[in-house]
Amino acid sequence: MVIHLPYYHSKTYYQEVFNLKTKLFNEVNILNKDLHAMADYIFDNPELGNVEFKAAKLLTDYLEANGFEVERGIANLETAFRATYKYGEGGPSIGLLCEYDALEKLGHACGHHMQGPAILGAAVAVKNIMKDKPYTLVVYGTPAEETTHGKLRMIEQNYFNDIDVALMMHGSPTTTTDVKSLAMSNFVVTFNGKKAHAALMPEEGRSALDALLLSFNGIEFLREHVRDDVRMMYTILETPGPANVVPDRAIGKFSLRSYSRAALNEVVDRFKKLIEGASLMADVSYHIHAEDSLDNKIPVLKLNELLMKNAELTGAPRLSPPREKTGSSDFSNVMYLVPGSCIRVAFVEVGTSSHSDEYIQAGKSEAAHNAVTYAAQILAGVAYDLITDEKRFEEIKEEFKTNKAIHK
Repeated sequence: MVIHLPYYHSKTYYQEVFNLKTKLFNEVNILNKDLHAMADYIFDNPELGNVEFKAAKLLTDYLEANGFEVERGIANLETAFRATYKYGEGGPSIGLLCEYDALEKLGHACGHHMQGPAILGAAVAVKNIMKDKPYTLVVYGTPAEETTHGKLRMIEQNYFNDIDVALMMHGSPTTTTDVKSLAMSNFVVTFNGKKAHAALMPEEGRSALDALLLSFNGIEFLREHVRDDVRMMYTILETPGPANVVPDRAIGKFSLRSYSRAALNEVVDRFKKLIEGASLMADVSYHIHAEDSLDNKIPVLKLNELLMKNAELTGAPRLSPPREKTGSSDFSNVMYLVPGSCIRVAFVEVGTSSHSDEYIQAGKSEAAHNAVTYAAQILAGVAYDLITDEKRFEEIKEEFKTNKAIHK
């Protein structure tokens, strides 16, 4: 482990940090056997969202055995949990979040099996070593990221209000962080018309398909009048039937995205008017079903820098510049509430896509085990920095407030 002196304020402070971070990182090394075994167990027992019973039990039992107060089945989600450890009075509340759901027919092709063990390694190492300043550790188990977005259900029940910062890890081709993510609003629209024989009595029919096609055309005209970062996609979910029958039902799905939730909300308002207009032109009725809305991440570059500094200290492989733009995730809704970031740790080759056989093949590899260790050490190091350096933490909070006003 090499700590670069300019990162710290003085030789005395440098030595103190070196000594304590060495202890933290070594504590993670002591935990390695358990952490790697947990990762392998979760990998070998893949569970879909909201039924991750084995993973949730494994993680919560370990936390409980290591002195954390555990609440299971929170937010009306059987496999969600919150585990807390409080040292002293006051101090920052550090949120450590993990996912553990697998992909249908693929297993852990997104590397979620590594998250819980890495988060637990960081939490237990900090608890065992840090005895100088007050703090609270809050470990959140968040199910169903891939499907029903467990974090959204937890936000609806006012969870995450007890943390000052939210930290995660994810396996990756390189070791890096993210800057922006796309806010997303998805809708399923059903048009209902009137069926008739298209050749003999077309005047009696009211085509639901006409309304759906008109709405698609409306989207194309709308593209000219939205921000460059807005993405609008659509598809037909249900085939309308034979050509000689005026279709009385048509269902389409629409996905709207932008790097700004506020800007996307304006697009959503225009989209709803567009759907209403299509129904009027076709003389049919409609119903709009709104699916989960994902917010954009509020970037906190100072927190990203802190994660990468600690990644450098641990010797994590393939450090790379941050990913400027990414897709959509329910973690972004947490990052819309509090400062947050995710350290992505290299364990597959550069250029490898997630949700792939390559991720599966690497799932129990030495590189995957190392990624668990590196992530636990990085997050433990960041927790140390946030607990001991109040000025730095205040700067992170201030940047979050400033950037939220810009990127809301």
